[in-house]
Amino acid sequence: MTDKLRIEAPAKINLALHVTGQRDDGYHTLETIAVFADIGDRITAQPADRDVFDITGPEASALAGDDPNRNLVIRARNLLRSLLADAGTDAPPVALTLEKDLPAGSGIGGGSADAAATLRVLAQLWDCRDISETLVQQAAALGADVPMCLYGRPLVASGIGETIEPVATMPAFAMVLVNPRRHVSTPAVFSKLSEKRNPPLPLDKIADLRDAPDWAAWLKAATRNDLQAPSVSLTPDIDSCLAALEDTGALLSRMSGSGATCFGLYGNTAQAEAAATQLLHRHPDWWIKSCMTGPSGGAPA
Repeated sequence: MTDKLRIEAPAKINLALHVTGQRDDGYHTLETIAVFADIGDRITAQPADRDVFDITGPEASALAGDDPNRNLVIRARNLLRSLLADAGTDAPPVALTLEKDLPAGSGIGGGSADAAATLRVLAQLWDCRDISETLVQQAAALGADVPMCLYGRPLVASGIGETIEPVATMPAFAMVLVNPRRHVSTPAVFSKLSEKRNPPLPLDKIADLRDAPDWAAWLKAATRNDLQAPSVSLTPDIDSCLAALEDTGALLSRMSGSGATCFGLYGNTAQAEAAATQLLHRHPDWWIKSCMTGPSGGAPA
C-alpha cells in the first residue's frame, strides 16, 4: 500500500490587484501579481477503506461548524474523482487531513491553496498523468484562485484569475503577514467597490526590477489593490494593521486580496523577523507571521 503523502498549501499574497471590469455573468475581471509564501496549510493523503476527512491545526476551530462537503478539499477530491471516472478510471477511497495554519477567509488564498494542494497530492496518489492537462483546465471550476495556487510561482493573472503568465525576474521577498482576526466577506467587499473599470497593471517596467526595494518602490508608485478601500470601510481594523506595518519600517504595506490580511515587504529576513517580533509584542491578539516568498523559476511552492 502506498505510504501517505503530505504536501504544502502555501499562502498566496496579492502584491497588486486591479479590478478592470465586470462581465455580464457578474464575475469581476482583474489583473493581479501574486506570490507564494513558505508558510501555509498542509494536506495529507493516504489510501483508506473509506473516504475520511479531518481538520487539525491551530486554525481548525474556525471551520468546526461548516459543512465538510462544502470544504474545497472535498470539492477538489470530488472533481478529480469525477475526471478520472470520465476517463474510465476508478479512484479508491482516501483519508485526507487538512492541517489548518492560515486564518479562514483572510485574503491569502487559504481555501484555494488547500484545493490546489489536494489536487496535487491526489494526482500523485491516484497517478493522474493521463488527465493532467484536463485537471489544470478544470481547476477554475473550484474557484478563480485555484489555478493560481496550482501554478504556485510568481505570476500575473487576468480574466477572472484563470489566465496566468509567469513573472520571469522576481526575487524572493521577506515579508510579514498580519491579520486582525477579522473575517471579510469577498462579495460584500465587491459590492462596496465604487468603480469597477479601473486601469490595468502597467507591466512594461517589471523586467527592469531587480531587488525588494526596486519592487516595493514600483508597486507603491504604479499599482494598487482596488479592494483595499472598500475592505477598510467594512473592517476598519485593516487600517490599524497597515499603520502598524508602516511603523516597523516596511518598504511597502498593503492588503492582500479582499482582506483582511495585510503584508509588509522588507529588505531582508532579519528585518522581517524583527518586525514580526515587534508586532507580536504590541498586538498579541493578531495573527502575525514572518515568511519568505518564492522567487521566479522554481518548482511550485
